Amino acid sequence: MIESAGLVLHRPGTDGPEILLVHPGGPFWAKKDLHAWSIPKGEFDPATEDAELAAVREFEEELGHPAPAGPRIALAPFRAGRKVIRAWLVHGDLDPTTITSNHFEMEWPPKSGRQASFPEVDRAAWFTLDQARSKLHKGQVPLCDLVASALA
Repeated sequence: MIESAGLVLHRPGTDGPEILLVHPGGPFWAKKDLHAWSIPKGEFDPATEDAELAAVREFEEELGHPAPAGPRIALAPFRAGRKVIRAWLVHGDLDPTTITSNHFEMEWPPKSGRQASFPEVDRAAWFTLDQARSKLHKGQVPLCDLVASALA
């Protein structure tokens, strides 16, 4: 089983709580929107790294901002395909237009022999929990119920 850890940044909104989601960069995701978004997260090895520290690292790598220092609420781990996702809810605000993501390289175009660099995250946005249900990867949709329960 692959382990993944992330932070769920939340803030109050006019239509209820909002969470910050990120859209993956690269050509595969360029024109996808519905069920393409995620929380800032990434894989880690539980034998060598603490899950919460991995979540903080991934937040900073994908958004280019330090993780909020406030208290974090551990949400129940859940399965999304072949991954177990561990997430922490943290209150904060962030202007999505100011993110700067790390980059990855891949052969592009395919079979061209050329390497191209793409941001791991090409944009971020705030969504209500109802909006997030249609934006999140289908395996991450349970996150919305976990956030709603933790904030209730």
